[in-house]
Amino acid sequence: MGSQTLQILRQGVWASITGGWYYDPHQNTFVNAFHLYIWLFFLCFPFTLYMALPSSMIIVGSYSAVIAAVFIVLKAVNYRLHRALDEGEIVDRNNREGTERRAKSEHQDGSSSKNYSNGPGDPGGGIEMTEFVREATPPVGCSSRNSYAGLDSNHQVVSPHHGAVAAIKAGDEETGKTSDDISSSLGQSCSLYKDANDEQAQATDETVTFRRERSTFRRQAVRRRHNAGSNPTPPASLIGSPLSLQDGQQGQSSTSQIKIQSCPPSQAAVLSASASLLVRNGSVNLEPSHDSASAIGGCSLQDELGKLYGTGGCDMSLVNFETAARRTSNNLWDTDSHLSSSTSVRFYPHDLLSLPQIRLNRLLTIDPDLLEHQDTDLSPDLQDHAQPQEEAQKIKHYYRFWLLPKIWIGVNFDRLTLLALFDRNREIMENVLAVVLAILVAFLGSVLLIDGFFKDIWVFQFCLVIASCQYSLLKSVQPDSSSPRHGHNRIIAYSRPVYFCVCCGLIWLLDYGHKHTSATRFKLYGVAFTSPLLLASARDLVMAFTLCFPIIFFIGLLPQVNTFVMYLCEQFDIHVFGGNATTNLVASVFSLIRSILAVALLYGLCYGALRDSWDAQHIPVLFSVFCGLLVAVSYHLSRQSSDPCVLMSLVKSKIFPNTDDKNPEDPQEDVKDPLPEKLKQSVNERLQSDLIVCTVIGVLYFAIHVSTVFIALQPVLSYVLYTLVGTVGLLTHYLLPQLRKQLPWHCFSHPLLKTKEYYQFEVRNAAHVMWFEKMYVWLLFVEKNVIYPLIVLNELSSSAKAIASPKKLDAEFGALMITIAGMKLLRSSYSSPTYQYVTVVFTVLFFTFDCKDFSETLLLDLFFMSILFSKLWELFYKLRFVYTYIAPWQITWGSAFHAFAQPFAVPHSAMLFVQAMVSALFSTPLNPFLGSAIFITSYVRPVKFWERDYNTKRVDHSNTRLASQLDRNPGSDDNNLNSIFYEHLTRSLQHSLCGDLMLGRWGNFNTGDCFILASDYLNALVHLIEIGNGLVTYQLRGLEFRGTYCQQREVEAITEGVEEDEGFCCCEPGHIPHMLSFNAAFGQRWLAWEVLVTKYVLEGYSITDNSAASMLQVFDLRKILTTYYVKSILFYVISSPKLEEWLANETMQDGLRACMSHNYVDVDPTFNPNIDEDFDHRLAGVSRESFCGVYLNWIQYCSARRGKPLSSERDSALVILCYGLSVLGRRALGTASHHMSSNLESFLYGLHALFKGDFRISSVRDEWIFADMELLRKVVVPGIRMSLKLHQDHFTSPDEYDDPAVLFDAITSHEQNLVIAHEGDPAWRNAVLSNSPALLALRHVMDDGTNEYKIIMLNKRYLSFRVIKVNKECVRGLWAGQQQELVFLRNRNPERGSIQNAKQALRNMINSSCDQPIGYPIYVSPLTISYSDTHEQLKTILGGPISITNIKNFIVSTWHRLRKGCGAGCNSGGNIEDSDAGGMSTASNNATANESQSSSSHGGSAPAGYGPGAGLQPPVTTNPPILGTSHSTHSVQSSLVRHSPARASVASQSSYRYNSRHSSLRTSATGLVPCRRSSTSQLSLRNLPNSIQSRLSMVNQLEPSSQSGTLSIPCGLPSSSSSSQSIPICKRSTLAGLLGTEGITSVDIQSGSNPSTAFNTPAKRDGPNYKVQIIDTSQIMEAINMSKRRELHWPDEAIRMRAGRISWKDWSPREGMEGYVIHRWVPCSREPCSRSHIDKTILLVQIEDKYVPIIENGVLELGAEV
Repeated sequence: MGSQTLQILRQGVWASITGGWYYDPHQNTFVNAFHLYIWLFFLCFPFTLYMALPSSMIIVGSYSAVIAAVFIVLKAVNYRLHRALDEGEIVDRNNREGTERRAKSEHQDGSSSKNYSNGPGDPGGGIEMTEFVREATPPVGCSSRNSYAGLDSNHQVVSPHHGAVAAIKAGDEETGKTSDDISSSLGQSCSLYKDANDEQAQATDETVTFRRERSTFRRQAVRRRHNAGSNPTPPASLIGSPLSLQDGQQGQSSTSQIKIQSCPPSQAAVLSASASLLVRNGSVNLEPSHDSASAIGGCSLQDELGKLYGTGGCDMSLVNFETAARRTSNNLWDTDSHLSSSTSVRFYPHDLLSLPQIRLNRLLTIDPDLLEHQDTDLSPDLQDHAQPQEEAQKIKHYYRFWLLPKIWIGVNFDRLTLLALFDRNREIMENVLAVVLAILVAFLGSVLLIDGFFKDIWVFQFCLVIASCQYSLLKSVQPDSSSPRHGHNRIIAYSRPVYFCVCCGLIWLLDYGHKHTSATRFKLYGVAFTSPLLLASARDLVMAFTLCFPIIFFIGLLPQVNTFVMYLCEQFDIHVFGGNATTNLVASVFSLIRSILAVALLYGLCYGALRDSWDAQHIPVLFSVFCGLLVAVSYHLSRQSSDPCVLMSLVKSKIFPNTDDKNPEDPQEDVKDPLPEKLKQSVNERLQSDLIVCTVIGVLYFAIHVSTVFIALQPVLSYVLYTLVGTVGLLTHYLLPQLRKQLPWHCFSHPLLKTKEYYQFEVRNAAHVMWFEKMYVWLLFVEKNVIYPLIVLNELSSSAKAIASPKKLDAEFGALMITIAGMKLLRSSYSSPTYQYVTVVFTVLFFTFDCKDFSETLLLDLFFMSILFSKLWELFYKLRFVYTYIAPWQITWGSAFHAFAQPFAVPHSAMLFVQAMVSALFSTPLNPFLGSAIFITSYVRPVKFWERDYNTKRVDHSNTRLASQLDRNPGSDDNNLNSIFYEHLTRSLQHSLCGDLMLGRWGNFNTGDCFILASDYLNALVHLIEIGNGLVTYQLRGLEFRGTYCQQREVEAITEGVEEDEGFCCCEPGHIPHMLSFNAAFGQRWLAWEVLVTKYVLEGYSITDNSAASMLQVFDLRKILTTYYVKSILFYVISSPKLEEWLANETMQDGLRACMSHNYVDVDPTFNPNIDEDFDHRLAGVSRESFCGVYLNWIQYCSARRGKPLSSERDSALVILCYGLSVLGRRALGTASHHMSSNLESFLYGLHALFKGDFRISSVRDEWIFADMELLRKVVVPGIRMSLKLHQDHFTSPDEYDDPAVLFDAITSHEQNLVIAHEGDPAWRNAVLSNSPALLALRHVMDDGTNEYKIIMLNKRYLSFRVIKVNKECVRGLWAGQQQELVFLRNRNPERGSIQNAKQALRNMINSSCDQPIGYPIYVSPLTISYSDTHEQLKTILGGPISITNIKNFIVSTWHRLRKGCGAGCNSGGNIEDSDAGGMSTASNNATANESQSSSSHGGSAPAGYGPGAGLQPPVTTNPPILGTSHSTHSVQSSLVRHSPARASVASQSSYRYNSRHSSLRTSATGLVPCRRSSTSQLSLRNLPNSIQSRLSMVNQLEPSSQSGTLSIPCGLPSSSSSSQSIPICKRSTLAGLLGTEGITSVDIQSGSNPSTAFNTPAKRDGPNYKVQIIDTSQIMEAINMSKRRELHWPDEAIRMRAGRISWKDWSPREGMEGYVIHRWVPCSREPCSRSHIDKTILLVQIEDKYVPIIENGVLELGAEV
């Protein structure tokens, strides 16, 4: 704790004050001294110039020139040094060795080059060994901790200096990637090929090694791994050869070379023997190690490494230190992994001559135990011998730094030292920017000094500020108090100089205005904005602010530059132009520019109108044009998002429609995210709608304004509008939301306006639209589009001339203010009208009665008061958060510091209030310091809050390596797998959020509001960022399913009810019915959150997980799974369209030739009698006979169900292929289970491996499968997945799948309706996001020590959420506190007090939702836009987007309805539905009519299907109309009605409507063919019972009736009568055959009888009554009996009195209730007692003793009562 505090004081407090300079004890003296001197230079130089020289521009010029020179030199040297470390040269020089050693090395080099050559091109070299260690952040690949080491021709070891390094170019270190894949080990070449001259140059004592590009090493590493995997066993000739010969014989592309270094012969001999033995025994690691223990400089080997460096023995970079298991797994030359673990070579001390050789042996044995052994057993002479050799072998190591092409100097420090000395600027533009900023700081600072702005001690303080700004450009504060991220922040280095330049510029400009402004031209509210006194005060304020820079940056009141620019643009656009919040820096700049362009467009019209002549009764027409355009432009801007990305993509797709390059080899090419296309479609529809609506709005309001209504009706119109806005606003934004809350006014215990889902335990359908929701939508629509525009236009008309008068603002500035104020008020009203009524009412009352003399016209009053009210609301939320958080009766101390800080916060309440006001003024968070009761102001942030676009990247098979998928199974933790549900929830909200907000289902909402959605397992925080007119931009943050203890306590707090609380202080007297108790009401008022809705319905997935271990515990259950596995394989292979190709494949035939024998048996030990049903105990294996005995019946059935049946006899090729596949599939399962299927854990492991597609073909007998890998992908993989689902179904119905037909249909159904995939498969994510109805997966959970397998089942349904609104200032404050605590104060305690649970503020849930690594959400969505146009229920209320196409469709449909109405009126007694001929032409209509008339006039010539034998065979119609023709089956009924007046009324009463959108079935002699429905049809198979639906989907041929001469009529369908005439012949006969006896009735048809009379008997009270079921309660007409107009003629007055809500009292009809139809009213009926007053048939249904009038669309007909 003490060291951490000192570190914070040094690197945090002191560095923030000085601009980055502090004493770092971890750095050497040179670094600290250089930092101190350069900082003192920046501080003292300007101060000395100011004190020594007179104030003149000489000081400015000299100071700026010196600073420019210093920064240019330092930045250039720093940049060049980093380039030298990246691409420069490493030089090793031995100062102790002379000419003799050099000559000896040359002689040894010459003698060895003949023996050990790498190839024809190598004049004689060896291998240069290099080890590349893992990079940290920043990369240290070129630091002195790495070193070179090599073998000369006599196997002598070259050991460089202890600090020397040999590394490659790190590449782009910004990516932070490690270099594991480019590290190399002993015996592997990693150096560039050099020619003979380079080899000869090695004879000198200077050896130069050029660096390699990172990509080269990466390619070599990949190539080495590929070679290792393809040919792990080397040739026998290489086993005992020296290293150089092995490298040469392998012919590697990168030829190696040797560094020549003299060494005693004894050491050379030992190394030669050790190296050869290492290679001979296969214990050399050629694969890079990923273990941290193998890196150079490991903690356990530092002592050995330090002792060995001067001995010439061996360098650490030669070897990798790993455990035996790790070595065996990484060894490339081992054929069997169990052999190499025991083949290590060891030498003992008595075998060696010196201490270096002993240490060398310990290194070469690669034995960690031996390496860690101390040197206590060495003799004294050896210990004495060690020190001189260590001193003699030291080598200097440096880099060449080229000053000129021929001149260079040596640099002795490494990358880490250079990074500690200066910050690295990676790009040239960064260096140029730093130099320019430093010169600007010097110039502006010196200008202010010589102008005398600062006196006395403030001169030194100002020089300190200058020094801190300049020093931060060289060595910045890391981390800064306002840094939003961990690690090195490159942007924060430019914050101080940029802010300094801005402040200095403001000081100079304000001083210039103070000196050169004398007149007070513009005055508002008594304040002259151009007053010299005001300008001077502002200048002094900025000067004081600049002098406080050290304290300001220490506290962290100023953000980094890009955040400040985004915040400034966003605040300016919101408060000045009425814009919305923005999502990023580009969007904020774009939105601001868009608003400025709109103002510039309108300014010209306004200025021209103001220059025109005005009188009391006349307003210029140009001003009316301006008003119309102002409303239209404001409407359009309010409906557009601030982010231009979607708009740009839409424009790009229109201009370049085919610019997307598709890669046919990309497996993810087919998996497309539908969201971008939906967004582009929504934007396109909105633009088309705005084009029309804006034109209409502009013309409409122009017409209203030009009519002088705003002049003629004054002042009555103003009072009416103000009263109207107050009344509508109070009702819409206060009363209705309060009545709909879960606890209205925190007094009632339940909502006063309840939704239909409130009392439902489980929601099964989408939320119903209630009457108060419709009223809320229409009130909001009228308020936004009518009331507020009229108020603004009214104020524009009455205030414009006064504002533009010379006494006020003149025409120029007045026109600008009028335009800005009008646009701001209109855009705010369109986008977020929640609190606008409060602003308008208060402003009118305040400036009318209280301060009338201070009014600057009501237009400007509204403009400024809207800004003030937004700040007051923010102050209100901040104070409410503070008081709630520190309330003494609900203190939740998370640590001892909280208890210490609580009493100290009480005396500072006044300071706290001042901080709250300042933070509200600048919209900054007010965060609790370390989660305590002490609050401090943070830096300004945009509404988005988080400064980087963080969103969760799901780990699956599309972004991980194949090796990691097979071995480690990445992303198998619950958090990663469960994140997909939050992603699906984000997509569901994208469709419905905006519409639900506009329906009032989330209560009042505003920009920046935060909500929590809580369900059984989902807990997500929804942050509303941008709120426009019909659009919402939001971000969802999903919390862990199984959260911490603190999270669970807070989840309980928001989910538990308080309705049953009966406390009153210390007693429990109870509470008033439907009211809260005193304690509950008091507690609810002291929370930073409130429950809005308890039953918010949203589409999602219900998750069911079952333990796979419990389902496969016993052998019988595993046998069932294996049986289903085999049957699924057989199903997929037989149903595959490539089956004939596979049967004809010669390679497969050759591979399966052995299986053709009758006596063939596979005796693989994988097969087990406990789990294989076809195991032959006599032959101890799976024989072909036993296989056929179990599965032949299934094969034959599948073959019979195939479209083209194949031979499926015992000796057929199909059976042999099936047998081979079944054996292969089970052998793959056994191989994956490590041949331990009897063990449950091994079996589950193998099952999961096969489920994710990891098939290992280990047997030679199964290699025939490689002839076509589609067999694995399309047959075996789906087989193992389907078997898991069938195994689950087995528990519900054990014996059902014994029937092959049932099993076949089940697999077919699952294949169509169920997605079975591994959760790491991208297809799983695509299926979830595509709203697949059901999914299944096998999950392997390895998290927190757990290792279990779960079967995950997802079912799409409607979920019920609790919506909790959280105080947005509470969320912002806690987020800011966490960021400061973790980033700046470096608190890494996982149990810190600031994340402990606090139920009153939901502290843990909010803090855990921060961006990682500050918080720990399992999913953070990208910023997503939801449009109101995608909400279907809202479109039914307000209508969809208006476009030319929609207008055309509306006109056409209206015309058709008029034609139908006119046709029904012209036809005597004809029905509206029956008057439509279904699109038939006149000729065909007449022909059909004549044909039907002639057929009905002759007794024996009834239509087909109506004769005596109609029930025996499928009816055949003459000239059957098919899909796409102009004929309609409905024309039969129409023609009958028109040509038979006697039957017209009957047919009209029994008319039945069909839905033209669903195709029906027409029967023919061969089966079922498509049949076209009539254009007025509304029949859907989805309305049928489930049993009927299944029968319709499975039966493909008609069943004849049981009686001759009887036709089965599907009266179970929702028909309006017992007649079947309304159903076309084809449909009637087809459905009769399909439905059988369920819900149908049979009607006898006599030969020669009239079909119309046989089938068109109306249902009257004295006839057969039909039983119906209510399916839609919204169609009930519960008040029709009390209508004063008496539209309906009731059969009995007593029935009328009992058929309505008044007589029902507490009873109400519900869905599913059944009753009998006793009467019906049909449209256009000739009989008044049966005539409906609307264009729909109304049924009178008797349910028990109640009568229910209902439209026939709301019932499902169940049959007739005979």
